[in-house]
Amino acid sequence: MSASSAPSSIPADELRGRSVILTGAGRKGQAGEVVSAAFAKRGATVFLVDRDAERVKERASELERDGATAHGFACDLTDPAAVGELAGNVANLAPHGVTALVNLAGGYEEGAPVAATEPATWHNLFAINLTTAFVSTRAFLPLVRQARGAIVYFAAAAALPGVSVKNMAAYAAAKTGVITLMRAVAVEERPNGVRANALAPTAIRTDENIASMGAAREYVERETVAAWVLWLCSSVAGPVTGQVIRLG
Repeated sequence: MSASSAPSSIPADELRGRSVILTGAGRKGQAGEVVSAAFAKRGATVFLVDRDAERVKERASELERDGATAHGFACDLTDPAAVGELAGNVANLAPHGVTALVNLAGGYEEGAPVAATEPATWHNLFAINLTTAFVSTRAFLPLVRQARGAIVYFAAAAALPGVSVKNMAAYAAAKTGVITLMRAVAVEERPNGVRANALAPTAIRTDENIASMGAAREYVERETVAAWVLWLCSSVAGPVTGQVIRLG
């Protein structure tokens, strides 16, 4: 599915008082900054998770200064024990469960031909993109089931059929794994009222991407990403599950 326009609007109070977990949402200038602010402006309680304690606490404090209810947690999302402990902490703060889990954690490394790709690069890209999504899903799923909520995964256009993956096999393979994970969760959790979908953007206009690729190229705006995430987590998208939506 390819998105050529913004999603339909959702009710103004749709997410007020709901709890939302966003992983990889601590860095300023990245997609998570705008996505977390969008949920906060809708009145949701946001739980931000990032491996950098200082930046995630700072981000949560910024949202609170704007009137939101926000919590920042530092966690290695590749560590099942650490994420399991975090899930217990979130459960204490969200006794009615979690309306949305947004798996923003991930990253990209400058690619190379397969013959020149270092095993360390391969393993790292799988760890930060796929393992984090799997470990987070497994740990937080009971909370999402409790609220009959939604999970949003971040794949990439590079993981879609027909897109060139020259010099990016490791990244594309990891993001393809994210899509497979999403599809499995969508089917397995449908009886529990949980929906799962994935966004597959081309390059997003983030500080990191502009620094590495320049400002002149065409980007997907962070606000566009946030609009689609909110829509997928709303009741308006109730029938939508197991879908990959390309942005850009």
